[in-house]
Amino acid sequence: MTVDAAARTEAVTAIVRRVLEAPQAGPEEDFFELGGDSLLATRVLSAIAREFGVELTFDDFLMAPTGAALAERVAALGAGVRERTVLQVPMAEAPAERSEVGA
Repeated sequence: MTVDAAARTEAVTAIVRRVLEAPQAGPEEDFFELGGDSLLATRVLSAIAREFGVELTFDDFLMAPTGAALAERVAALGAGVRERTVLQVPMAEAPAERSEVGA
């Protein structure tokens, strides 16, 4: 599914807000100036990978520390928001009791 630039920016900014627990954070605000650190940055990168299927590096993050700039990096790699599919996996049946051979 293709996502326009505004939707992509909003989705990445929402990830930043959630990780920082800063609902007021805007797309142009610097992650590190908002109190982010390297550990929180890895959480943002992980969430971006899950949401967009794109693996950004920590160097990407350092060069683009805002929601808008990270969204541009995601777009440069040609990714959209992945559709979420819930798979129904049946539970495995409990193994039958084994009888001892030669008992």
